Amino acid sequence: MKRVYLLAVVFCIWCGAGVAQQPAKAKNLVIFLMDGYRWRELYQGADSGVIFDKQYNHVDSAYTMKKYWADNAEQRRKKLMPFVWETMAVKGQLWGNRNLGSKVQVRNKYWFSYPGRSEAFCGYYDSAINSNEYPDNPNLNVLEFIDQQPGFRGKVASFASWDAVARILNRTRNGMLVNIYGEDVKGALTPAQAEANRMQHLLPDIFGAGERLDGATYLMARAYMTAKHPRVLYVDLGDNDDFAHAGDYGSYLDAAHYADAMFRDVWELIQTDPFYKDQTALVVFPDHGRGVGPEWTSHGSRLEHSNETYFMAMGPGVAARGEVKDAGLVWDEQFAATMAALLGLKFTAPHPVAAPIAIH
Repeated sequence: MKRVYLLAVVFCIWCGAGVAQQPAKAKNLVIFLMDGYRWRELYQGADSGVIFDKQYNHVDSAYTMKKYWADNAEQRRKKLMPFVWETMAVKGQLWGNRNLGSKVQVRNKYWFSYPGRSEAFCGYYDSAINSNEYPDNPNLNVLEFIDQQPGFRGKVASFASWDAVARILNRTRNGMLVNIYGEDVKGALTPAQAEANRMQHLLPDIFGAGERLDGATYLMARAYMTAKHPRVLYVDLGDNDDFAHAGDYGSYLDAAHYADAMFRDVWELIQTDPFYKDQTALVVFPDHGRGVGPEWTSHGSRLEHSNETYFMAMGPGVAARGEVKDAGLVWDEQFAATMAALLGLKFTAPHPVAAPIAIH
């Protein structure tokens, strides 16, 4: 009798271990895109080939060095993005560290913003999309696909620092909320939403018309999240790419550091809100890479390494593997189906859709 009881206990423990190895799907999803942020800084921290060059430190090079420099890559990357390395690298998965044999890159041949976002969200490389001025995207994106599923209608929202995102996600066709530069959130507002609306109009347009600072974009998204509880929230950040094009490495590093603070803030919000707690996954990726050495400021098909990206995920449906090693090659076009799969959905479209990444 004791032997039967013991076998039953062992069986239950074994079954429990099996369940733990197959995380439950998420009910909600928060997505961040970091425009043009390189895998080099993510995995290696501040780049010695750039940070020591005074022409790329426009404000205070001593301050930048103190804040972000350390003798080894592990210390540097943790100083730059502490939440990623203290939490996401422990509880989730990080793909794209080429030093560990994990490669992620865009399928498209252009290696810049509109084609990169289109590929990532449509799960498909459309060679006709070859310009940042391209009109409304004719391809179905995963966000509108999710918005059409039972329980998600009207529960998918996007907030973007760059106005082209409205065309990339084709809000004209699908009617989703895609908030961009200069636009206020309408309707009955909470005090936090009203303040976020006002704040964006009080910040300098340092990048010119069509783009707003990431801090304003995030706070508008956060206020909407707490007020409306969308099931899918997409926050499109642009500061990294803009500061890089300006050749301002200190501000480029700051943009990544503050993005990391946004990840932490939204994760803490998720854990304290019963609607989201233990039911929400977090995903982070870029739209393209950029050059190295003196060419770090730009990107595009003429600059080697501009096609190199990464993918990070954490939460329900994501096994805790940390930095993924020896994984071969993953494509950005796989991101769309991966995000749908986290919600227990299979993304289908009139065009081909790449298979999801095996993150479960």
